[in-house]
Amino acid sequence: MSDFDSAPTEMLEMPMATGVVTEEYINHIRKVNDVFYDQIKISDQKAAYIFTFMLAFLISSAEGRGVFTFARYTEGSWLVVIVSGALAITSVSSIISAIMVVLPRHIDKSTSLFWGTWPQHRPIFEQAAQHSDVSYLFNQYLDNADVLSLIARQKYRFVAYAFRGLVFTVLAYVILLLAT
Repeated sequence: MSDFDSAPTEMLEMPMATGVVTEEYINHIRKVNDVFYDQIKISDQKAAYIFTFMLAFLISSAEGRGVFTFARYTEGSWLVVIVSGALAITSVSSIISAIMVVLPRHIDKSTSLFWGTWPQHRPIFEQAAQHSDVSYLFNQYLDNADVLSLIARQKYRFVAYAFRGLVFTVLAYVILLLAT
């Protein structure tokens, strides 16, 4: 179970109030959207750092480049071959995971806060604005928080894979240096 899978059970037991959405709730869900959006940007930054480090490592290190040559596996001892293979696999998996973080996501649900579906949401927004429908705004922020949460969880899963790949790459590199 990851840190992101647990729900605060004390909140699930509270009875839901009914009535008008107050300004406090609008402000809170707006803040939730801001925090989730910032976390998505941070996941992209982490992936960029990992990708840059891995690329620099593979370009600048003779040992790092060497694990992608056929001669490494035909002429080396069994320990060097195994560690070289591990280094190649972990470095490539770390780079691929970092790339997966920044790839665009397709989510079936959308809100008026997403530019890609604005043409579909604009008439609904205009109608809600004409009627001063505050619950429309609240529901849009609430739905958008669901979307941002899903995107953030997907991205952070790949950030975790990329970071683990980075750690195992460094360990394999150190072992390879000690073995040669």
